[in-house]
Amino acid sequence: MARPADFSVIGNESRGSWVRTFGSAMNGSTVFAGEDFDNSLHGLMARFPQAGRLDWIGLRPRSRVAMLTVQAAEASRDQGLVGDRHLLRGGGGKRQVTLIQAEHIVAVAHMVGRDNINPGILRRNLVVSGVNLLALKDHQFRIGAAAFRFTGLCHPCSRMEEALGRGGYNAMRGHGGITAAVIAEGTIRVGDSVEVG
Repeated sequence: MARPADFSVIGNESRGSWVRTFGSAMNGSTVFAGEDFDNSLHGLMARFPQAGRLDWIGLRPRSRVAMLTVQAAEASRDQGLVGDRHLLRGGGGKRQVTLIQAEHIVAVAHMVGRDNINPGILRRNLVVSGVNLLALKDHQFRIGAAAFRFTGLCHPCSRMEEALGRGGYNAMRGHGGITAAVIAEGTIRVGDSVEVG
């Protein structure tokens, strides 16, 4: 396999293990091995470093009632999660499912002076790790057998003061996660991968 002139060899050239290196404009920066890629803003926003992971599932049976932690749930198209109060109220709309990043829960815990936070007190349905939820804007993503579409940000409410104590609302600002609509129904399970596209 012939190596393009502007590629440098990293590893075994016969296996196509070269990486493009740019001259002075990029200070010799190294880019992805053996990959042709779109360096436009659209291309950059479509590329994710890894799949995420579903770490926790919670259902809200009613308002102001403790969330139920479950290992699996059924996502109903255009409705939400079976057993969640959103679906029980008729479903639909932009807030069918709420998601928060595990990494953000750690940040919020530090801001409110706790070692950890039970995800149930944050009132989000799904806790995921390993993927930037804000980067899912304008994307569809799959968790287990179900598919979702980003519909907006999930801003904190005043209940965060009750749940987290003084300053809890401000600690959650920018860390509240996202809302999503179910576009293909199916079962989701703790441990499932979160994949974009």
